[in-house]
Amino acid sequence: MAGVSLKCGDCGALLRSVQEAQEHAELTSHSNFSESTEAVLNLVCATCGKPCRSKTETDLHRKRTGHTDFVDKTSEAAKPISLEVPKATADSEEAIDVDMSGSQPEEMVEPEVDKELLKELEAMGFPVARATRALHYSGNANVEAAVNWVVEHENDPDIDEMPM
Repeated sequence: MAGVSLKCGDCGALLRSVQEAQEHAELTSHSNFSESTEAVLNLVCATCGKPCRSKTETDLHRKRTGHTDFVDKTSEAAKPISLEVPKATADSEEAIDVDMSGSQPEEMVEPEVDKELLKELEAMGFPVARATRALHYSGNANVEAAVNWVVEHENDPDIDEMPM
């Protein structure tokens, strides 16, 4: 049976997909991942619609906004993860060649971040791109997590580039 999430053995973060684990590894240099049967929560604030991935995030959101009602949509998002790489067949290779030659590149868009948190970071003197990147990669959790991310990544060459 495949797990429903991947768990980072270094920090304990639960990740929804292999792609999310790869992104986490690139950002944090963590490399110890294992399958887990723990579901990544998908709790949505009934008042403002903010998604929260853990009990801790809902507690922080509750303290910050006073919103108390959350809708649990975890079962809608929980899908087993397969760590096996799909085998390429002649048909799929041809399809890839056709898609690569004939399709338009995907449009790059800025990630959505909490506008209030972004304003707070800008008020603290962070450039918009750095603040957006920090919020995006720290999970949009809170200002403290974003500032901690900036401190950990202040020497990254792309820290002042808008994430896409």
